[in-house]
Amino acid sequence: MAKMRIKKGDTVQVISGPRESRGKQGKVIAVYPDTQRVLVEGINRITKHTKAGTTGRGARTGGIVTQEAPVHVSNVAMVDPETKTPTRIRTRLETVERDGRQKVTRIRVAVRSGKDLS
Repeated sequence: MAKMRIKKGDTVQVISGPRESRGKQGKVIAVYPDTQRVLVEGINRITKHTKAGTTGRGARTGGIVTQEAPVHVSNVAMVDPETKTPTRIRTRLETVERDGRQKVTRIRVAVRSGKDLS
């Protein structure tokens, strides 16, 4: 299983797929590493038919619901925070002293601008 470089909360841009969603940017809602897919806000919206029923208060539920469907991680690219364009991600190792001990942490860096990604 390959490692996913995109995390929840990142802003990504769709780089391939249907013409209506190509080029759109959105925030990552969820990441599914086992299937290599990400759920992006406002991208790949589907209509789902849910069975009608009633809640405990007697309100009717069900009908047609519009929601996002997962997109494969290869079809999206991370957005550079400085230029707002798609970029690749590189990791930089940095040593941090915590509690008197040296600890190595990985920091994600945008290839295009060199800026750190949160």
